Amino acid sequence: MTVLITGGAGFIGTNFVYYMLEKHSDYRIVCLDSLTYAGNFSSLKTAAENPRFAFYKTDITDKKAVCEVFEREKPEIVINFAAESHVDRSIENPEIFLRTNIIGTQVMMDACLKYGAKRFHQVSTDEVYGDLPLDRPDLLFTETTPIRTSSPYSASKASADLLVGAYVRTFGLPATISRCSNNYGPYQFPEKLIPLMIVNALADKPLPVYGKGLNVRDWLYVEDHCRAIDLIVHNGTVGEIYNIGGHNEMRNIDIVKLICEKLGKPESLITYVTDRKGHDMRYAIDATKIHEELGWLPETRFAEGIEKTISWYLDNNDWLQTIINGDYKDYYDKMYGESLKKAEEKLCT
Repeated sequence: MTVLITGGAGFIGTNFVYYMLEKHSDYRIVCLDSLTYAGNFSSLKTAAENPRFAFYKTDITDKKAVCEVFEREKPEIVINFAAESHVDRSIENPEIFLRTNIIGTQVMMDACLKYGAKRFHQVSTDEVYGDLPLDRPDLLFTETTPIRTSSPYSASKASADLLVGAYVRTFGLPATISRCSNNYGPYQFPEKLIPLMIVNALADKPLPVYGKGLNVRDWLYVEDHCRAIDLIVHNGTVGEIYNIGGHNEMRNIDIVKLICEKLGKPESLITYVTDRKGHDMRYAIDATKIHEELGWLPETRFAEGIEKTISWYLDNNDWLQTIINGDYKDYYDKMYGESLKKAEEKLCT
């Protein structure tokens, strides 16, 4: 079995690559990533040493290059993690989000149809549902909750989801969609809340918190997310959407204070900044469907997951420094040099 993973050098994609290599010893894992600012090839250093792993530096919007990868690798399962995902960046520059998240998804699905992939899976987000009021803890997002996006990022992901549904109905594409709550864990680029707070706290820098930090998110340890996707692509029903939630709602400010406590840093580092435009107040997932149909439940409690996450960043300072210094951007070229560049050029001509 050959599984193609787009965005495999990103946070969740990297964790999924390692999960699949360990879980399915007879699978070949093909990773496709354009290595934009959050794509870190150094995260895949160990995977690259595995003979069952292959990597292509390719943009999912490049139809010709994508088709050539499909022609060579003939993947049976395609999982699309590739996405521009930072809300703040989508507010500053929406265009790249529309291109990658919508056009890129279309290119990948066209390739799946052309080359007969048995399953296409779209990794989406709970942000497509908009937000929930803080004073209604009884309300949760279900798979039938209407889409009500708040940012260019979430709008682009919702658009891609609708496109996947259209391809299922119009072309018979064997596809599924998952919508997940906030992930945390190893290899996360330090622009998102938890790694940013860890990095800044370690350096005794201010910890920027939007508004009053009262926004609530449902947190899921990334390995639990990987297990859920594995179950969906193998056992999920074609055409269905599955919510994946951590059963763990927490306010942003409480997470920041917890990180300060774990690292022995003063809460005086917390700095409240102007709130994000259109900032959603609360996300909360009802994951009943995936539990009842596929038997999935999150296994990692937040208290355990945050300890593991902080320990990983402390134990992987070299990885962290490549991010802080920007050296990760050159790691791919440093590792493979001109020989691989020429091979890629030959493949794409």
